[in-house]
Amino acid sequence: MKSKIIAGLLVTALGLSMTGTASAHHSFAAEFDADKTIKLEGIVTKVEWTNPHVWIYLNVKDPATGQNATWGAELGPPHLLQRRGWRRESLALGTKITVDGFLARNGTTRVNAKSVTLSATGGQPGQTLDAGSSQLEERGKEKQ
Repeated sequence: MKSKIIAGLLVTALGLSMTGTASAHHSFAAEFDADKTIKLEGIVTKVEWTNPHVWIYLNVKDPATGQNATWGAELGPPHLLQRRGWRRESLALGTKITVDGFLARNGTTRVNAKSVTLSATGGQPGQTLDAGSSQLEERGKEKQ
């Protein structure tokens, strides 16, 4: 009898500990502005292939000043990107890419990416991959 009670308490404690991490995920609207889109062209300097979001960092040259700025682009989680054709090797450091996305509300050099287009090579157009934007996921939830 005691072992059943202890097992029940352990299962309950485990369940409660897991719900804390699941609810900690941020909403798109809290960090990014769906009304402010941007297209960035730059060179990949870093890729973080981790949960809960993949991040791509790229150097983007400001056309007005000629200065480079480092931008971070938030993508969907690794498992979602893999279902959409991404692989860890999809973006090598030094690759020229174009990111279409939504600007951060706080004015920092961060975006939530809608799509990433690889640079054209050998006369072939660049491949465009869906970035698994959390904004698109939230819109889907609203419709349900």
